[in-house]
Amino acid sequence: MAKLLNVSSSPHVRHSLTTGSVMYDVILALMPATFFGVYHFGLHALLVILTSILTAVMTEFIFDYIAHKPNTLTDGSAVLTGLLLALCLSPTVPLYVPYLGSLFAILVVKCFFGGLGKNFMNPALAGRCFLLISFGTVMTDFGIDGISSATPLAVLSNGGTVNVAEMFMGFTSGTIGVSCVAMLMGAIYLLLAGDITWHIPVSYIGTFLILMAIGSGQGFNPMYLLAQLCGGGLLLGALFMATDPVTSPVTSMGQLYYGVTIGILTAVFRLYGSSTESVSYAIILGNLVTPLIDKWVIPKPFGLGDNAKKPKPRVPKAAVVLTAVTLLSGIALGGVNYLTRDTIEAQKLAANAQAYQAVLSSAESFAVSDAAEDFVKEYGSEVYGNGKYGKVYIREGVEGLDASGNVIGYAVSVTTGDGFDGNITLTVGLSADGTVNGISFTELNETAGMGMRVDEDEWKAQFAGVKVDSFTLNKAGGSTAENEIDSVSGASTTSGAVVNAVNAAIDFAANHMK
Repeated sequence: MAKLLNVSSSPHVRHSLTTGSVMYDVILALMPATFFGVYHFGLHALLVILTSILTAVMTEFIFDYIAHKPNTLTDGSAVLTGLLLALCLSPTVPLYVPYLGSLFAILVVKCFFGGLGKNFMNPALAGRCFLLISFGTVMTDFGIDGISSATPLAVLSNGGTVNVAEMFMGFTSGTIGVSCVAMLMGAIYLLLAGDITWHIPVSYIGTFLILMAIGSGQGFNPMYLLAQLCGGGLLLGALFMATDPVTSPVTSMGQLYYGVTIGILTAVFRLYGSSTESVSYAIILGNLVTPLIDKWVIPKPFGLGDNAKKPKPRVPKAAVVLTAVTLLSGIALGGVNYLTRDTIEAQKLAANAQAYQAVLSSAESFAVSDAAEDFVKEYGSEVYGNGKYGKVYIREGVEGLDASGNVIGYAVSVTTGDGFDGNITLTVGLSADGTVNGISFTELNETAGMGMRVDEDEWKAQFAGVKVDSFTLNKAGGSTAENEIDSVSGASTTSGAVVNAVNAAIDFAANHMK
């Protein structure tokens, strides 16, 4: 009996590579980027990494125990998922963010679908997308040394210039895994070890760069294309996420199609999307079409003669119907947007004009301040005041004119990203001597009955008629000093964000408009 052959189901793969060896190879390849991220961003980045890894490991261990499944911690897949997710996060995120992200990635995306090798999308990327949807403001707050700043891609999208050499080395704001040179070092190791092939990274990056050159209006500008390549986590996605063997096609030709697909999606999202962070969504969508690619790209079986018929590609009927419905819906929505875009823009301009009139009612007309316009063009994509006022951006500054054309005041439009439920945009009106006339909101999506109460006339009236260098927030209430603003009960985050935005507008008018 001891000499009986062990018969198992196909495929009968005989190779030195095992699941554990591949996982630990990838972990080792990520060490340069991990060490650099901790060196560049500091202790909190290390805490984010450790929280993410420990949560992933403990979640898988507890699930295996409860489900009476064999313990799978030794294969290293949970550690790798936690590490990849952490490298995709801002170094300043609160620790509950990597905790919830890893919990979702392991429990929902991996364990609930059967464990290792059965997940239909990359767990780390799914966890990041979950966090982007759930905690958008926190996830897009990047900074160095506690100071928030725009990412290089955000600067590029607003017409600014970036230092490509610093981006390549990783000395910029962004995610923890920001160093491109560290990513390339790890990828070279994986290629030499045979853990990945060139097909996905080359087809992905090549397609992306070609489309960016064609569609960006920059042509084949080397510095611009290198900046796009080094920003937005593209190398991390192309080299370590898209190459995940579980969620990418099996065949070499299929991998080329897959790389081209996610390259197209990434370029389209970068060029026409509202967010520069497009890699995660592109690869996730690529994961979803991987089964279709594997059904369509069928290699010639071994031993099949030249004259024999190859197996026909099969595409499920449901996929064809769903694709047709999606295309028709997209065309319809795009057509509606095209027909109404002028009306939408006119409504935005009207809303701005109404806000200016609300905070400077004595003005007969308004004129864009040349000094403010020049500032916004050069620094508008950067956080104003180096983080002194939180995540605040100056949008526009106009002068209020009387009937004779004399300047009688200023209106400053500012956006703060520190709201409880997203961005808050408001216009602050100031008289010529710096007295605040009032504030008017043009974008406010806070919690009803709480944060939305900052738009009540009684609360906004606290700013009117006061001339100070800056206001302070009084969370306890009952303020007597004119520079103190009582917080809305239960909405101190929203109240503080508005106070900081008003202070930024006061400073901007005093130093850049008068």
